[in-house]
Amino acid sequence: MNLKEKVDLGNLPKHIAVIMDGNGRWAKKRGGLRIFGHQNAIKAVRDTVEAAAEMGVEYLTLYAFSTENWSRPAEEVSALMTLLVSTIRKETASLNKNNIRLQTIGNTASLPKACQRELMEAIELTKQNTRMTLVLALSYSGRWDITQAVQRLASEVGHGNIKPEEINEASIAGYLSTAGMPDPELLIRTSGEQRISNFLLWQLAYTELYITELLWPDFRKEHLYEAIVAYQSRERRFGKTSEQITK
Repeated sequence: MNLKEKVDLGNLPKHIAVIMDGNGRWAKKRGGLRIFGHQNAIKAVRDTVEAAAEMGVEYLTLYAFSTENWSRPAEEVSALMTLLVSTIRKETASLNKNNIRLQTIGNTASLPKACQRELMEAIELTKQNTRMTLVLALSYSGRWDITQAVQRLASEVGHGNIKPEEINEASIAGYLSTAGMPDPELLIRTSGEQRISNFLLWQLAYTELYITELLWPDFRKEHLYEAIVAYQSRERRFGKTSEQITK
C-alpha cells in the first residue's frame, strides 16, 4: 500500500498551512545562490497544491514571504519579488484549470506595485473557483495580523460600534486576515526547524505540527501524504482528556 492509499479521505484536515523552509540551504548544498533554491521550490509548490486539491483539502496556506524577510539582502528580495510576479502570471491558467481560487493574507500594500497588480488580477480571475482555496501569506506575520485586528477593533470601539466588554475570541478572529477561513488543523514545516516563525500565531492555537528534515525544494506529493497520515494518527483533544474524546 502506498502512502496515498493510507490517507483516510474521511478525516482530512480542512485547512493545511505550510512553512516552506530550506530554499537557501538547498541552494548552498549545490553551490548556488539563494535565489536558485527559490526557483527550484516552484515544483514543490505545484506538487503540494495539486495533491491537496486532488484529495479534497479545502484551504492550503503557504508562508511565502514574511515581514521579517524584508530585512534580507536587497538583491535577494528583488529577485524574490521578480520570481513571485512571473510565477503568479504563469500559474493562473493552471489554477483555473484545476478550479482553485487564489487569495492572499498579509500587508500586501507593502509589496512592489507589479506584485500587487499580478496578485489582484489572479485573485479576480480565480474568484469563482470552488475546489480549493490557495492562500499566499505575503509580507505576513502573526504579530502584524493580531496588531491590525486590534487596531480595527479599537476603531470600532472609538466609533461606538462595539463595546469593549463585547469583544471576544470570535470578534477578534473576525478581524484577522484569515476571517472566514477555518483555523489550520495541520501545520507542516520543512528543513527541521522547531519553531513557527511568527506565522498564524492566533490561528495555530490547536494545530497539529508536523516537522520534517526535508528541505522545501525536495518536498513532493508523497511527503504531503506522509504528513497527513501522521496527522490522522494523532488524538486531537482540545484540552479534554482521552476518555472524554472517546465517549
